[in-house]
Amino acid sequence: MKSIRKFGAQSAFAVVCAFGASQAFAVGVPAGTTIDNTASVSYSVGTVTSTVTSNTASVTVAEILDVVVTVQTPTVPVAPGAAQQVLRYRVTNTGNGPEPFHLVMNDVIAGDQFDPVAASPSIYLDTDNSGTLTAGDAAYVAGTNDPLLNADAFVTVFVVNDIPTAVADGNIGRSSLSAAARTGTGTPGTVFAGQGASGTDAVVGTTGATAIGTGEYLVQGISIVATKSQTVVDQFGGAKPVPGARINYTIAVSATGTGSATGVVFVDNIPANTTYLPGTLTLNSVSLTDGADADVGAFETTPAARVRVALGTLTQASGNQTVQFAVRINN
Repeated sequence: MKSIRKFGAQSAFAVVCAFGASQAFAVGVPAGTTIDNTASVSYSVGTVTSTVTSNTASVTVAEILDVVVTVQTPTVPVAPGAAQQVLRYRVTNTGNGPEPFHLVMNDVIAGDQFDPVAASPSIYLDTDNSGTLTAGDAAYVAGTNDPLLNADAFVTVFVVNDIPTAVADGNIGRSSLSAAARTGTGTPGTVFAGQGASGTDAVVGTTGATAIGTGEYLVQGISIVATKSQTVVDQFGGAKPVPGARINYTIAVSATGTGSATGVVFVDNIPANTTYLPGTLTLNSVSLTDGADADVGAFETTPAARVRVALGTLTQASGNQTVQFAVRINN
């Protein structure tokens, strides 16, 4: 394994790719693997057969430096002035040996309509492997906790920005994350003598040992919120969720902000261990039929048992759109 001390104290962080499961990306034989070859020659002299062997030729596989950065959240909808907006990236070591990577974000990218503003901190490592930014995730500090990844391993990285207030609906702001091998980068074939795993040479691979991914924020001045409540009525006149009891669901859907949200569709899967009660679907206290017909609601059985209501175009002025339906807890 590559000597940790050559990277300094930072390498104490996640020294064996604790960030992600293996992916089939690494380049061939692991760095540091020794390939031995010994030839043999058999011959006879009279009735005596003998065999001689050659000296052993050995070569130790050098380290290839390669990395890929992929965007996991290509477009994130945001509102003007929104804070702590997260883009998610994956950094994968596609080389053949353990390697630490230096991370850099960039919010000034040509071709977009606004520049996001880096939060402080602005880069986090998904140390709890949850896939979402949580309080348990470590803020990235260059040179201190550069992620050290084994071949094939990846780390999920969160880039966090604030959105300026002076942006308009439809504006796009881009933010990128780049990763570079700490051993070095350069044109493919560049050699860093003795800097690879097990003291082998490190050779820059086809990626140049650096990669970049770019995500974007899309300003949407309007957002949709759904708030759900429930009441239980049992067959004994009480409110206990026993088998046979009825659950009445009420969901208020509303739009906030400026502009219009078009093609709004409400869908709610019927919970497991319950059965939809026919004829209970309503929108704003108006009954909707269960079939796929002229009104905006329906009870569907595919792709799952669910109720569906087409709410159309909503603005803040539309107010709450209230959907109600009921199910019975199975006996």
